[in-house]
Amino acid sequence: MTDALVQWFTVHLSGLVAKEGIIFIISMIPILELRGGLLAASPALLNVPILRAIPICIIGNILPIPFILLLINRILDWMETVKIFRPVALWLKNKAMSKRDQVERYEFWGLAIFVGIPLPGTGAWTGALIASLLHMKFWKAFLSILIGIAMATIIMSIVSYGVLGVLFG
Repeated sequence: MTDALVQWFTVHLSGLVAKEGIIFIISMIPILELRGGLLAASPALLNVPILRAIPICIIGNILPIPFILLLINRILDWMETVKIFRPVALWLKNKAMSKRDQVERYEFWGLAIFVGIPLPGTGAWTGALIASLLHMKFWKAFLSILIGIAMATIIMSIVSYGVLGVLFG
């Protein structure tokens, strides 16, 4: 599913937005995040040089995180008071809390690993949501997520530019 979304955004934004803008936008989107940005930047799609793509994807991925950490609890609490939004708020909370075990058990490093391992349902957005729901201190959660993003950057650079670079480069 991630590949299809990355391709969809790449195709529909091409010609409207510069390649760098496309990977920045994709890196900001939940589910896709930095992983999707680096896939879009790879030789298989947009062919943005790795040293240009990495900082753009990191900034795009980290930019929404402070807002999530600081505001998501208030937003979800408000959503629960509005009948039409209540199911969405409860679904988000339940989905995030179903993945909290690793973060709760290992705290700082658990959150970093959760964000850093590129598996479905993990990433900076979900990590920030979990950290916020667990009431982690802002700077501890932010630094942990940043380390996780660095780990994801290394893994996805190898996949996007190593493996895909060999196949499409």
